[in-house]
Amino acid sequence: MLPWIALSLFVALAIAVDLRGHGAGAPSTRSALVWSLIWTAVGVAFAAVLALLDSGAHASEYLAGFLIEKSLSLDNLFVFAVLFTFFGVPVAQRNRVLLYGVAGAIVLRTGFILAGAAALDAFHATTYVLGALLALTAVRIARQGDEHVDPESTFAMRALRRVVPLAPDHDGGKLVTRMGGRRLATPLLAALLMVAAFDVMFAIDSIPAVFAITRDTFVVFAANAFSLLGMVSLYFVLEGMLDRFRYLNLGLAAILGFVAAKLVLVDVWHPPIALSLAVVVGALVVAALGSVVADRRAAGRAAASG
Repeated sequence: MLPWIALSLFVALAIAVDLRGHGAGAPSTRSALVWSLIWTAVGVAFAAVLALLDSGAHASEYLAGFLIEKSLSLDNLFVFAVLFTFFGVPVAQRNRVLLYGVAGAIVLRTGFILAGAAALDAFHATTYVLGALLALTAVRIARQGDEHVDPESTFAMRALRRVVPLAPDHDGGKLVTRMGGRRLATPLLAALLMVAAFDVMFAIDSIPAVFAITRDTFVVFAANAFSLLGMVSLYFVLEGMLDRFRYLNLGLAAILGFVAAKLVLVDVWHPPIALSLAVVVGALVVAALGSVVADRRAAGRAAASG
């Protein structure tokens, strides 16, 4: 129990530091890059802490889970960019929405992790169900291409409109405002709730991927928490570059396809953790290089035709 308390306190402190570190308004690209590197380094360093306090096996499992969650979080950023545009969230307020949304998502994901671990312990068949879910998710991500999320058509948005009346415009940085004697939620509050809701939806896909690496709930929780800590900074680093990663969906699909195979074949195939790490890193590198090459070719054709 002590490790859970210690890690929870550290995560809460890290969120406070992250919020204070960015200050008011959107951080500069340089500041966001520095903080993103800091939180990534902290996440990687926790593997060394596990190795010293527990075992090298758990450290390797954590590192593989952390890299999977970190890579899958890139897909979240595309959706967050769409949400901010849809709700017209001012740039100065985006770090606040992201940080509070991530904090809420960490709490909600903890419930998913504990429920998932209980299901896996009680029913071995759950392993195959999770494997099938990841396989379907891999196919969906591979096919998504240039499709865009329409927040208005989502179940979360429809439910929100039924429960909370929304004001048509922002009211500074307020989450709730008064209009005509009525208390209304501002678009900022709607964006905050949608960020958390979408992150939970992504968790349904990503948490089973980490369970394919390890069944230790503490390791799964740590991988999720540390991967989410740097998302605010990472968003501002990649905000203007998201459209350039045209093959990111294929890289993520390859990662999920691999871990789906691990779950489905759990009774007959036990690949080493090093292979999982190699697949995650390799898929992302190939997707990134492929995107760079495609962009250069597109630029060359545009220059030639111009």
